Amino acid sequence: MKRAIKFLFVLGILAASAWGLMQVPETRRIADRIALPHPERHRQAAFAELESRGLKAGMPVFIRIFKQTSELELWMKSASGWQLARRIGICRWSGRLGPKLKQGDKQAPEGFYTVTRAQLNPNSSHHLSFNLGFPNRYDRAHGRTGSFLMVHGGCSSAGCYAIRDHEVEVVYRLVEAALKAGQKQVDVHAFPFRLDRARLARHKGEKWHPFWTMMQPAYDAFERERRVSDVKVAGKTYVVN
Repeated sequence: MKRAIKFLFVLGILAASAWGLMQVPETRRIADRIALPHPERHRQAAFAELESRGLKAGMPVFIRIFKQTSELELWMKSASGWQLARRIGICRWSGRLGPKLKQGDKQAPEGFYTVTRAQLNPNSSHHLSFNLGFPNRYDRAHGRTGSFLMVHGGCSSAGCYAIRDHEVEVVYRLVEAALKAGQKQVDVHAFPFRLDRARLARHKGEKWHPFWTMMQPAYDAFERERRVSDVKVAGKTYVVN
């Protein structure tokens, strides 16, 4: 009899526990599984990891974006040259492969952009953000329109590049520190994909293939020499020095 009572007691506890789990809203259980780091704590940990590799806030930075694979690369320049500091997944970008053409097309831009201190927005509704500077001189030469094209926190995009809050905390603070330390502008190269010959060949015949081919020398210069190209605009063409 005692064993039977004990068995029923244990069974009751198990049933109550199962019922309790059933009462936890599914949205809460999902949220628990995808809980993200606190932005400031994540930044502190990221900075400590960077310092262990000899990379400190205030060093020059350079950013590359690759749409097709949803990647943002953050590079930092130490005494030994450019080093990859972080490779970050882009949470959301809108549109398709190819440049932004006009206001309202919800297309994320491609091209060569620069970020100055005036383009930083510490009071952004998307945690933190910085303006890419679209339209640049090349875009304006082609009559392209649009404004407030950002790299920002969150996971929504209407022409911007969105990365999660804890990651934009790191990227933004390193861009800010570099500019405050004397870097005049931070170059941002926004590519459709990695512009090696094989990938370009696979897109041959597409509308934007000539545009991507024009951008390739800057991609190649950094891949081969770890050199950020000085990109100018002559007429309606990018000229890579």
